[in-house]
Order: sequence, then structure tokens, then C-alpha cells
Amino acid sequence: MTRDFAVVLVSPRDPNNIGAAARAMANFGLTDLRVVTPYAPSWRDAVSAVGAQDIMQSARLFDSLPQALSDCVLTLATTALKNRRLDQPVIALPDLPVWLAGQMQGKTALVFGNEKTGLSNDDIGLCTAVLHIPTRAKQPSVNLAQAVILTCYELSRQAAPAAAAHPLERATFAQTELVIDELEGLMVQSGFRTDYTPAQRKALLRTLVRKAELEKDDLFFLKNFALYVRGKLTEPPHEHTP
Repeated sequence: MTRDFAVVLVSPRDPNNIGAAARAMANFGLTDLRVVTPYAPSWRDAVSAVGAQDIMQSARLFDSLPQALSDCVLTLATTALKNRRLDQPVIALPDLPVWLAGQMQGKTALVFGNEKTGLSNDDIGLCTAVLHIPTRAKQPSVNLAQAVILTCYELSRQAAPAAAAHPLERATFAQTELVIDELEGLMVQSGFRTDYTPAQRKALLRTLVRKAELEKDDLFFLKNFALYVRGKLTEPPHEHTP
């Protein structure tokens, strides 16, 4: 696989599931494990990480999901679809390699929620798309470690597509959030949608930016435009510059 993947576990409760996830990653050549606010302080010592202790020891610990996603250009929230209202595209796991082939290259996060509650709606709202593992209706979800190994296996089944001659560049999660912050500030300053909370305004902007699938330069142009209108730039933005 030429695409660079990170496996992100959000608030995992059982260290053995973290270890099993690391083992699944090692089975299929993934090495970038990121853990957000785990419950157990001794999770790195999980005995289930057979042959994957190097992944466990190099795993990065984060205080929030946005921090864990900051350098990623694509983010996929893995969740069951029951009782979910989703604005993002929903990709069935068997279709994931084909979907990825049509996306910009760059760091891609596979985001998994904890064993008890899964991902929150706010966590899912941060992601580019939703990844769904099809199961029977009577058992709509799978164990955390099982979800990781199924996803890693599916990714390994299809050879990576040839790189485009002039690949498009997508902004990282952190860069996109900076643009959203400036646009949200512009909405406040202009008095537009002041009946929304800041979180609601940002969620709306995040959805619009996601649907537009803008390149990195286009996003920076929007940010500079917002900065200029807000009086933070002395000259209007003539070019697509970071």
C-alpha cells in the first residue's frame, strides 16, 4: 500500500483490545497507532500485542481526537449505522479500496471508538467519511480489535492504484480547521447565523467544506479572504498562498 494509514483508537477501555489492534496492524504492515485518552494507564504492556510490541511502544498518546487527526488529509470514522444521522459519505468496508483510489493521497486516519459506546456524533462529525462494516441486523457491531483486523485485511486485498501525473494536494485536518475557525469568525463578525452556537456554525462549515472537496490552495484562499474581510490582512488575497 502506498497510502499512509494511521489507526486511531478513541478512549479504548481494554488494554488487550489495544494490543490485539496493534497485532492486526502488524499482520498487514501498518505501524502508525494513535491512542486518544485510554482508560487504563498500563495499556502499552498488553499481552495481546503478540509480535507488535514495537507498535505499542511507538504508539502516540493524544488528549483529543482533533490532535490525533491534525496531520491527516482523509479521516474515516468506523461505526455501526443504527440510529445515526450522517452528513458524510458512507463507505461499506468491501468498497473502501475502490473509494480510496479516487481520493487524494496523503495520511489517512482509520478512527475507531471505544468498546462500550463507539464514536460520539461529535467525533464522527470531524471525519471526512464514515466506514461501515456490514453485519447481520441482529448483531450490528463488532469487537474493536475485530473491526481493526477486518479493515486492515480489506485494505491489503487490493493493490494500490498508480499515482496521478499531477496529484492534487489536500489540506490536513489541522489546516482545514484553521480555515473553519476564520470562516466562523467571519460569520460572527457579520452577524450571520448568530442564532447558532459556535459548535453548530463550525459543524455547518465543516460539512460544506467536506462536500466541496476543495484542494489545499483553495482552502487557503478562503482563509485569506476571511482574514481580509475581518481586517486581519492589509492587502486583498490575489493568489492561492498559504
